[in-house]
Amino acid sequence: MVISRESILVILKNVIEPDLKKDLVSGNLVENIEFTDSSIKLEVYISNPALHARKRLQEVIEYNLKQSFGNSIEYITIIKGLPAESQAARRKVLPDVKNIIAVASGKGGVGKSTVTANLAGGLTKLGYKVGIVDADIYGPSMPTMFDVVGERPSMIDIDGVGKINPVENLGIKLLSIGFFTDQDNAVVWRGPMAAKALTQMFTDAHWGELDYLLIDLPPGTGDIHLSLVQTVPLDGAVIVSTPQEVALADARKGVNMFKLDNINVPVLGIVENMAWFTPAELPNNKYYIFGRDGAKNLAEGMKVPFLGHIPLVQSVREAGDVGRPAVFQDNTPTSDAFEALTNTFIKTLETIKK
Repeated sequence: MVISRESILVILKNVIEPDLKKDLVSGNLVENIEFTDSSIKLEVYISNPALHARKRLQEVIEYNLKQSFGNSIEYITIIKGLPAESQAARRKVLPDVKNIIAVASGKGGVGKSTVTANLAGGLTKLGYKVGIVDADIYGPSMPTMFDVVGERPSMIDIDGVGKINPVENLGIKLLSIGFFTDQDNAVVWRGPMAAKALTQMFTDAHWGELDYLLIDLPPGTGDIHLSLVQTVPLDGAVIVSTPQEVALADARKGVNMFKLDNINVPVLGIVENMAWFTPAELPNNKYYIFGRDGAKNLAEGMKVPFLGHIPLVQSVREAGDVGRPAVFQDNTPTSDAFEALTNTFIKTLETIKK
């Protein structure tokens, strides 16, 4: 096997941190990777700082590396205890949520929030308990998409501590900065203030037991994204793009952002939104306005899963505007597309977490 960052990460996915019960990659425990043709150096976190635990993890890592790269390579494995704040966060933040997934895009206007809302709806239709954090601080859209613009979260007492109780509609729990600001006024916050507001939607809210918590991130890369991965143990990220090259260039940056050593979140795959236009009066026609299979080809080129095509159909926009995502329009081409996306998403996540 050729030594590369990707091949090393594949091996580390098979090494389980004994206390956290997660592999080193999905648990964001790989701090640094350096390699040459003759050496591999790793820095890895462990939750148990005891010497015997560190030694055991080092032995397991190097055994797995030798199985693939042989004994002629020099292996340097540095095992470090988790920083106190990170360790506490992994144990205390959202302990009853099984899967925490970020939905991101490198570029705005590609339909990331629409995909998030409909993916949540698809999961709910399958019987899963689902929540959404609308982390797009400067352009929150989930209140509109779920017809809860005028509502405000209540407070609930949990073991003597006041917690934010998310708004709920269509069986999906929701928190958005849009619930706490005037809809007609712009949110003019610097990065640290926006990051603090986002953190509170996780640490000061009572989400209860959930199968999936989807996080609708703002477009691009920046403070919000870094604060998120430092606060919440993400299980994966989904990238949304249209097929056109100007969007694909930014989607590529989004994939690479989650692969950075200081973020290191598994990319579950890429969704191609607005893949083609189909007019209502010509349901069998497809017009590739933004290009054809651009996001699919990007996924193949970057060796990440492709999760599916979503057509550009007028009913998708109408459904979002009236607060009932299109996936709930049963037995339509649009709902079929989102249901197929949901099933592929579930299977991909299960594969990565094995």
